Amino acid sequence: MRQYDPDLTPPWKRQRPAPEVPAEPDLVVEEVTTGFCGAVIRCEKTAQGPTVTLEDRFGKHRVFPMEPRGFLLEGRVVTLVRPRATASSTPRRTASGSIAVPGARARVARAGRIYVEGRHDAELVERVWGDDLRIEGVVVEYLEGVDDLPAIVDDFSPGPDARLGVLVDHLVTGSKESRIAAQVTGEHVLVLGHPYIDIWEAVKPSSLGIRAWPTVPHGQDWKKGVCRALGWPENTGAAWQRILSSVHSYKDLQPELLGRVEELIDFVTAPQG
Repeated sequence: MRQYDPDLTPPWKRQRPAPEVPAEPDLVVEEVTTGFCGAVIRCEKTAQGPTVTLEDRFGKHRVFPMEPRGFLLEGRVVTLVRPRATASSTPRRTASGSIAVPGARARVARAGRIYVEGRHDAELVERVWGDDLRIEGVVVEYLEGVDDLPAIVDDFSPGPDARLGVLVDHLVTGSKESRIAAQVTGEHVLVLGHPYIDIWEAVKPSSLGIRAWPTVPHGQDWKKGVCRALGWPENTGAAWQRILSSVHSYKDLQPELLGRVEELIDFVTAPQG
């Protein structure tokens, strides 16, 4: 009896399976639907399936589903797949760029502390420097406002074995923040800051896929103004989670923040003497 092929598409019209190519970092591909061309930054597993993030030559990031025949590699249609995990002789690094210590346990908390200005600041510091802080035994707490700093310093009673580091938003010459910082700074207290209105701005726009942080007119709520300008719902909590989820390592942060946090960690962990 003659066997019939249930697929009635003529053989010469059938699509051949595209070769599978591991989406290794720095592999340059083009997404077939949009024509977006960029280097692979990372692959992630999501509820909708695996995705790949590409970065173009202008630093813009786009996230695409890793669908069959979804990309061009040197003009050839390919299917991107997640790279296989392989043992590597290269030391693993933490999100802050430090060399990870396999099997290291968190150190008993030091007497010294780092204070930051709000919950968002604390969450961002934890996301990037969390591994380092646990190994060093440094606890990060947050202020309700910089106005509370003098009272907190008095209560803390800093000393040689209990140094206090403080990270302040928008620490610029002549500001209220700079005057309070000068008031409490001493041998065992170091107050540093970044020039941004809010910690949100310390995240690189390219990591969020935007050209730049919007300019919000003076007198308006800055966070809500940012949401309006970007076309996001005016839910600052949801907006922050969106921003925080775009931060994967120190590479997603502005250098003005990186240096200040590293300096504070060094200050509170410096040997006595």
